[in-house]
Amino acid sequence: MKNLMVASSILSTDFAYLGKTLETINRSEADWLHVDIMDGMFVPNISFGTPVLQAIKKYNKKPVELHLMIAQPERYLDFFSKYGIDQITVHVEACLHLHSVVQQIKNLDCKAGVAFNPHTSLDCLEYIIKELDTVCLMSVNPGFGGQKLIPQTLKKIRELKRLIQNKNSKALIEVDGGVEENNVKEI
Repeated sequence: MKNLMVASSILSTDFAYLGKTLETINRSEADWLHVDIMDGMFVPNISFGTPVLQAIKKYNKKPVELHLMIAQPERYLDFFSKYGIDQITVHVEACLHLHSVVQQIKNLDCKAGVAFNPHTSLDCLEYIIKELDTVCLMSVNPGFGGQKLIPQTLKKIRELKRLIQNKNSKALIEVDGGVEENNVKEI
């Protein structure tokens, strides 16, 4: 499929077999590894901490995107960048000063992504889209795996694509949640 990249997520892995999971991903055709960091405040679940990031750094061979579903992510960017992270994606809803947070990510020599919850308008992107490497559209409500794609996401993808083209941005569109073989073509 034209211009399609795949990120493998470890959110649902059995952590007793994390090394084997990472070896499988390393051998796969996935383009990068997607790691969801959840704090129990911005979203209702808690995910990984330092031991998992250390294991990922040790066993993983793919580029790593950290998807920070945490309140005030700017407090932890320096910490996360120490684990060989290639891209850090923060939620627009969690950043009081989005431009400043994006600049902080870039200053850590990481690619910068911004994620949007399903109900959040893309309006704020007009002034920052050219500085972003990725815009992540949540197609489910964040914090829980295994949900079905919210159909309105398809309209939002088209809207985002128009904005990227109109602003001559190089940002990639990432769709997170509910992506399956039966809907990937439509996405």
